Amino acid sequence: MHLKYESTVREPLVNGTKNYAQVTEDIISPVERKPGRMWYVGFFFSVALLCFGIFSVTWFVYWGLGTWGINRTVGWAWDITNFVWWVGIGHAGTLISAILLLFRQGWRTGVNRAAEAMTIFAVMCAGMFPIFHMGRVWDGFFVLPYPNTRGPLWPNFNSALLWDVFAISTYFTVSLLFWYSGLVPDFATIRDRAKTKLRRLLYGVASFGWTGSAKNWQRQEALALVLAGLATPLVLSVHTIVSMDFATSVIPGWHTTIFPPYFVAGAIFSGFAMVQTLLVLVRKILHLEDYITIGHIEAMNKVIVLTGSIVGIAYLSELFVAWYSQSYGEQDAFKWRIIGPYWWAYWAMMTCNVISPQFFWVKKLRRNITFTFIMSIVVNIGMWFERFVIIVTSLYRDFRPAAWTYYSPQWPEIGFYLGTFGLFFTCFFLFAKYFPTIAVSEIKFILKTSGENFKNDMTSIEAQSNEEFADEQMAAHHH
Repeated sequence: MHLKYESTVREPLVNGTKNYAQVTEDIISPVERKPGRMWYVGFFFSVALLCFGIFSVTWFVYWGLGTWGINRTVGWAWDITNFVWWVGIGHAGTLISAILLLFRQGWRTGVNRAAEAMTIFAVMCAGMFPIFHMGRVWDGFFVLPYPNTRGPLWPNFNSALLWDVFAISTYFTVSLLFWYSGLVPDFATIRDRAKTKLRRLLYGVASFGWTGSAKNWQRQEALALVLAGLATPLVLSVHTIVSMDFATSVIPGWHTTIFPPYFVAGAIFSGFAMVQTLLVLVRKILHLEDYITIGHIEAMNKVIVLTGSIVGIAYLSELFVAWYSQSYGEQDAFKWRIIGPYWWAYWAMMTCNVISPQFFWVKKLRRNITFTFIMSIVVNIGMWFERFVIIVTSLYRDFRPAAWTYYSPQWPEIGFYLGTFGLFFTCFFLFAKYFPTIAVSEIKFILKTSGENFKNDMTSIEAQSNEEFADEQMAAHHH
């Protein structure tokens, strides 16, 4: 007699003795009550950073591109570094939601909502860098292929930078739909529990008249599968196209065919690290330890060690190919990276991205919250250095020694970068306050198979049936 759906050896995905009403109460009540002091401190700090970012951008737009540290030789620097970094962070959300949904991984349910929100906010932050890097930002609409009345002026469709416009806008749209479609049932729950008329009205509009009928659920599940099918190739294509900004050029250190898979692995690596940073904070501040368990954190750390190892192999492949090619330009590009004036950036990248994730082979460290939190920040610092090394150290030593230069950022660039953190965390704090950070319906879906009390019942039933079977065997033997 099979009473269980999932192995009792696997640890539960929901801790404690929970029933459906308790799940709803635990996840929805933080939205209904006033936030604590930690939320206010974090929110005001984020808004202050955002204001500083707005000031920096205004200063730069008014005075022009010369206020940044870029020059003739290093035409791309912090702006494109930060653009690629933020796009990379936006990769984990859709990966966790789409690919793990298609593969029916139960552990995604506790973490997917926050990861999807993170994707949307990160892509918003990323999109600003190329727009402002144009210099004359009011002419930004020229990148769109609209029918114009200004003569034969069309965007260059051969340019990888234009492919970015399409890839990132598509990625943002699909991610937003995926995230919102999952929120609809939870909005309806908040609407039905609302104490004030305004709350009932706002969440009622947001829930699109959801009634919870079988037809509603059927359509919602069908939509989730369709969007997951669309989003999965997007996870691979978006960062592949970002990598082609570099790989399709002729600059030594850039024009390599390894860039697409290497960028995708790096994006998933940095994205999962950012999810860990946010989830450790969310589970602590909103007291959701029973739903975002140590098991969830360990599963994500396994992805981090896998993608970190892939990135490490890519770094070594680059060095090998530069040596094997016998191309002086390529060899010098890597020589300047390793022992040139920016040697500290290269070795910071190697330490943070290749050496540090290997600690996660140790189970005790993989399941340690404090260690995970520190490592998630270390990994993202390393991934920022990786983008900086690829961009700046390939440009600052030109083919002509007369043009060699040293780039250092100015305060408007640093302010712009800090401002995107302000935007990201302001959005995330508002999301955590007004939206449920975990998908209630998905937790309920796995509760009977992966909840701790149900698993314990299964284990005891299994043990009892094994004893009965053993007694029958013994009796038959004696007989």
